[in-house]
Amino acid sequence: MKQIISAVSSPIHARITIPGSKSITNRALLLAALSEGVAELFDILLSDDTWAFINALTELGIVIQVDESANSCIVAGGMGEFPKKESFIWCDNAGTVARFLLAACAATPGIYHFDASPQLRQRPIAPLLRTLCGQGAKLIEDTHKMPFTIIGSEGLRGGEIEIESSESSQFVSALLMVAPFAKLPVLVKTHDLVSNPYVDMTCAMMADFGVLVRRMHSVRFSIPAPQRYVARDYVIEPDLSTASYFFAAAAVSAGEVTIQAVDRLNSKQADVEFLCVLEKMGCEVISTETGLTVKGPQKLVGVKVDMRHFSDTFMTLAALAPFAETPTTITNIAHARLQESNRISVMREGLERLQVKVEEGQDWLKIYPSTPIAASIDSHMDHRIAMAFSVIGLRIPGIEIDGAECVAKTCPNFFKMWDDLQPGR
Repeated sequence: MKQIISAVSSPIHARITIPGSKSITNRALLLAALSEGVAELFDILLSDDTWAFINALTELGIVIQVDESANSCIVAGGMGEFPKKESFIWCDNAGTVARFLLAACAATPGIYHFDASPQLRQRPIAPLLRTLCGQGAKLIEDTHKMPFTIIGSEGLRGGEIEIESSESSQFVSALLMVAPFAKLPVLVKTHDLVSNPYVDMTCAMMADFGVLVRRMHSVRFSIPAPQRYVARDYVIEPDLSTASYFFAAAAVSAGEVTIQAVDRLNSKQADVEFLCVLEKMGCEVISTETGLTVKGPQKLVGVKVDMRHFSDTFMTLAALAPFAETPTTITNIAHARLQESNRISVMREGLERLQVKVEEGQDWLKIYPSTPIAASIDSHMDHRIAMAFSVIGLRIPGIEIDGAECVAKTCPNFFKMWDDLQPGR
């Protein structure tokens, strides 16, 4: 699908309701599924990734009742086990399904067949597989990529577990969420941890569902075992990764965009830090009990920022950067090469296609003030690439996104919401 982005001729003034966080939704689904009792989740995201998680849990025998009109669901917990002892898990293109459910299946008795889209098959999973097999699970095939079949054990062995996490923090989060069911207390040790706040999110949500995690020295996690999750009602925060594009719309048009209220100081999401980046560029951020607002300046200022721990928004910043008065340098994002696309190179290629001056290093991008031209952009079926280049399309008429349907991964209604930004609508 091709999507032509409509440019605006005046500052944007809009109030937008952002769907729920994908990261929080999928963690809440798993924690509720592992809990004792029945949980109700409110303001969930319903997108390709979250449906993949819901469908996989249903295939595992977890009873889930979804109310699409209310963006909520009821989950009957399995008390640490899955009712079906042999299941086929289709991960689609969702990394959280592949990593989180792999760990959960490895820690419960059964035979579980995993497969995914060609895109997800290429993403890293070997460190997690090796660790789970060292904890008692068995891998039938001699492979470290999907498709594969894993035989789960009666809980992880526990004890000291060391895992490599330079490619994805989801490996650590996956282990932490199943650690309460281990035979012995668990000490997870890692190093070179990327996207550190996502592990903080996992720990905080485990505590919300009644499980104690003690974090020591930032890369050591102690989980007493056995413990049990307790079902509860849970409200999902708006997705701040998705919100970043709408805040960028305000920044790039010298306008104003408001989303629903978010507790900026206590948000569980790493991408709340993107608001600080916008402030450094000259934007004003206003947080009240009724909404979170970004006001764009008349002139944007380039920034130099380390985005290691909130790299999902580096593409949003890269889309804003050509319109700043000074260069923007984004550093420490090497792990972004291993996501839905090689995001560093794909972003550089797209910007160059628009005749934006840009330099690429192994873990950085530098974007110079430029006057982009109209062109067709290949999304590489990466939702964040498609949404980021839509920001440039607000200023430059004729920007076309090829493969625009990929936004369904996290925000199916993105382009309708984007059209609603147009003044006068």
